[in-house]
Amino acid sequence: MSRIIRTEPGPILSKVVEYHGFIFTMGVVARDLNVDIKAQTTDILAQLDALLELHGTDKTRLLQTQIWVKDINDRAALNEIWSAWLPEGLAPARACVQALMADPRVLVEIMVVATK
Repeated sequence: MSRIIRTEPGPILSKVVEYHGFIFTMGVVARDLNVDIKAQTTDILAQLDALLELHGTDKTRLLQTQIWVKDINDRAALNEIWSAWLPEGLAPARACVQALMADPRVLVEIMVVATK
């Protein structure tokens, strides 16, 4: 049976689940929810970098991304930060949708699937 690795498992979620070399992150939100969409996105991407590194991979190995934004009109600002972070030519499959967030200060939440 293959081993499943769970990083910081809690009562309702793990930060990351690794299985057969695939890395599945939780939906990551910014640590400071009192900043704008660009600052929240920048912080989320830094957190994702750290989570991927913890599992021996990085953003060059992204397969899929799911992004939720509070206001779809913020998509252009998000994409500005996203595009600068993403390695050229290595864009994952991606969905970006507007959603009602659990905390009204959350402007964006990002979840990724990567491989080693």
